[in-house]
Order: sequence, then C-alpha cells, then structure tokens
Amino acid sequence: MLEIAFSTEIKNIMTKKVRVRFAPSPTGPLHIGGVRTALFNYLFAKKHDGDFILRIEDTDQNRYVEGAEQYIIDALNWCGMPFDEGVGKGGDFGPYRQSERKELYKQYADDLIASGNAYYAFDTAENLDFHRKDHEAKGKTFIYNWHNRLKLSNSLALSAEETQAKLDAGEDYVIRFKSPQDETLHLKDIIRGDIKIDTNILDDKVLYKSDGMPTYHLANIVDDHLMQITHVIRGEEWLPSLALHYQLYQALGWDAPEFAHLPLILKPTGKGKLSKRDGDKLGFPVFPLEWTDPKTNDVSRGYKEDGYFPEAMVNFLAFLGWNPGTEQELFSLDELIKDFDLTRVHKAGARFDPDKTKWFNHHYMQEQHNDILAEAFKPTVDEKTGADIDLQYISMAVGLIKERATFVSDFWDLTHYFFTAPTSYDEKASKKAFKEETKAILSEVNTLVNGIEDFTVENLQTEIKGWITSNDIGFGKVMMPLRLALVGALQGPDVFDIMYMIGKNESIKRIENVMATL
Repeated sequence: MLEIAFSTEIKNIMTKKVRVRFAPSPTGPLHIGGVRTALFNYLFAKKHDGDFILRIEDTDQNRYVEGAEQYIIDALNWCGMPFDEGVGKGGDFGPYRQSERKELYKQYADDLIASGNAYYAFDTAENLDFHRKDHEAKGKTFIYNWHNRLKLSNSLALSAEETQAKLDAGEDYVIRFKSPQDETLHLKDIIRGDIKIDTNILDDKVLYKSDGMPTYHLANIVDDHLMQITHVIRGEEWLPSLALHYQLYQALGWDAPEFAHLPLILKPTGKGKLSKRDGDKLGFPVFPLEWTDPKTNDVSRGYKEDGYFPEAMVNFLAFLGWNPGTEQELFSLDELIKDFDLTRVHKAGARFDPDKTKWFNHHYMQEQHNDILAEAFKPTVDEKTGADIDLQYISMAVGLIKERATFVSDFWDLTHYFFTAPTSYDEKASKKAFKEETKAILSEVNTLVNGIEDFTVENLQTEIKGWITSNDIGFGKVMMPLRLALVGALQGPDVFDIMYMIGKNESIKRIENVMATL
C-alpha cells in the first residue's frame, strides 16, 4: 500500500503567530461543551500571545436560529473570554460569517475538480436511497467511494460531453471529494498522537451542495487557510473528519494547521455524552446563560442565572479534560493561561460532576467582595422586608454568613433574622434549649444587655461570658436559648455578632418575646 506521510509534529510556535478560532454554528444556545472548546482555544492563544477568533459557521441556513449568534457572543463575554477578531469586531480576515463568504468557496471546489481531486455527482436522492436499501438487504453498508463510484451518476463515470450537457441543462449536482484507493494516511494529533487511516474505508464526502453552499468540510478548510489559523482545537466529534481535512489541505497545496481534538464531556454517570436532558433530569444547567427558544418560548436554565460566578464556571470547565500535573485545583484565568498545555489534555472523556461545580462556586463566593454580593442580594432583602435596607448593613450580614453559602440565592435563609424578628421558634430546638430555669436566666441576661452602654461585639462578649462564668452556669444553658431568641433556630454566626448587628433595643425585644412565647 502507498504510504503518505503527514508531518504535524508540534512546530516551534514562536516562528509564526498563533491564531486559533472558535467556530460554532448558530443553531441554538451554546452548550458547555462548546464553551469548554472556546476556553481551551482562548487559553492556548493567550499563553502564546496569539489571536482568538470567533467565526460563525452558518452555511446550514435551515438550522439557523434567531438570537443564537448574539447568545454565543454574550456567553463568551460573560465567561471573560472576549475574542480578538470576528463577528461584530471586524479584523483583517473577514467577513466572519460563512454565509457572507459563500462566493469564495466555489472557486476552490472548481480547483479541486480541475486537479482531479473532486468530481460532479448528479445522483438523485431516490437513486442513493435505492442503493442504501439494496446494500442493507445484503447485510452491507453503502459507502460512496472508489468501489462503486464508476457505477453511479457522476463525472467520473460519464464522459466529459455528458457531464457538460448535464451542467448546461441545469441539473442538480453536488461536488464530491475523490478519496484515494489503497493508501494509508499517517496523521498527527497533539492530544492523540499518531493516527493511521486506510483510505479504502473513507467515503467521498460532499464538498459543495446543489443549493450553492459549501458543506462544513470545504468551508472550514478554506476559511482556516485564508484566516491563517495555525492550530485547530475542536471537539472529539470532528475526529472522523480529520483524514478528509488533511487530504483537502494536500489537494489544495496548502500547509495544514496543527490539530487537537478534545475529549467528550460525559454524563455524571460517566456513560455517554452530556446532554440537556441530563441537566433537566438531575437539576443543573448545561448552558452558560439562560436561553428562551424563539419558536416554543421554552426556557433553559443558565449558569449565570442559577447564581454561578463566571470564574467558577471557567475553573471547572478547565478541569474537564485537562489537569496541570499538580494538586492545585483553584485557578484564576491568568493562572490557567500561564499553566495551560495541550499536551496535558486527556484522550478519555471527562465526567461532569455537578457537585464539583458547586464546590468551585462556593470557593469563588468567598473570594467575592461583600459589597458586590450585597448588591446582588439587596433586591431580595427589599422585597422580603418591604423596605429599602441600607446596602452597608446587608454587606455586613453577608460577610458573616457567606462561608456557609454556595449561591447568592442561599443568603435569605442564612440571614433573614438580621432583617426580621422571628415569629416562631423551631420546635426541636425549643425543647433542647428551654428548661425550667431558662426564663429566669434570660431575664438576667436581658438586664445585663440593657446595662451595656457601648454596644460592641467585644463588650457583649466580655459582659455576658463574664456573667456566665462568675455565676458558674453552663454556657449551653445561656447561649442556646439566647440564640433561639435572636434567630428562631439554633443556627447562624456568633451570637454576639448577631446582637451587635440588630442593636440593643431589638436584642432586648427578641429576648422578651421568646420568654413570653416559650
């Protein structure tokens, strides 16, 4: 068998400016698998002082969804991954929508025909369907390639005159790539290493359709070449197309970029590709932003609206298929750029863990400034209380409880007692905290609190703890009912922090209320 060697060893990327592209189709919301692909492209580009390009591959106009393109742009911006050139930003290699470049592709399809690497095919859908069913009946799989193309309706089987007559008559046709026979392709992938392909198993893919639009394969290759893309970093689902794409580069006389195919993101069970249905079933989003289907008005959840921080999303996505080779798990975007290396991306699929995503978000919650969190929480507080609560007060409350929170939506359950007095008391906690002598103890505490002039956390702690010690009372006998009076349950931060926050009068009032109630 003839050996064709394609040398794609990792080149010295310093000799040529790195240019990578993220090229989604605007057929709906951007799945987190797509966001992960964009992230790895972005990290690679920024690590090597290169360009990150957004190209919209909208050649399939039948699947175009209104609003999807803007959604993609908004998602990248929310994640902190703005593109350097592309739709809406311009650049020296535009236009950046394939639908606006369609005049470019026909000339390259014609060049492939002229060089003998492609041919016209006039087969009707009915004729191809007949051959498929005939093969199925014989227990075979129909593949349009070297073993049967001379028996079908195409310019290889027809004479030049017959072919031209069909073209002149305006018959529908597609242009197919002529895959070689009895050859072995030796390909290289940065992540997967050496790949050997027997060309006899390849089909003659359609490159140009009868509607005047190129297929993904031709448009992708032409655009990557004209936009000077140096590295193609894309999902594993495109790995079967690698052989054709390399052959197209060779047939057109162009140097191929380096390829890296990322592993699939798997379901939480580890079996099968992660889908929207998995998120719906298990209660987590699979899209970065909320999406409303323009046709059905169905709303799909987004990580942003579910309360995730973009830094958390970027951090957990980076670990879906990559690891730094150390025990470190928490990375800022700058740290990811510094440490990212395609050779440390795994071949095997990466299992998505919803609990791990929450773990990351909990960490980034602690990193956020209290004032920023308070601004996000304030609308909830104002709605619940019916008042315009001071932002600084909310910020102080958030600072006391955020270590217990994963999302801003957790805040109200953790802070409600800072804003409204309890109207009922946890039954189990009441039985545990209130004994026969509790009312008398709380009465003494109330008198003590009333006498503290400088109402600070330190003074409260000194006076109350000193009184407990001097009277030889168990701390639990005082602190549990006191917490119950302030909160309505045995939860919350330090009791003295709560008392300081709500103030002397409110503290006394709540102690009196619990004595009257229990």
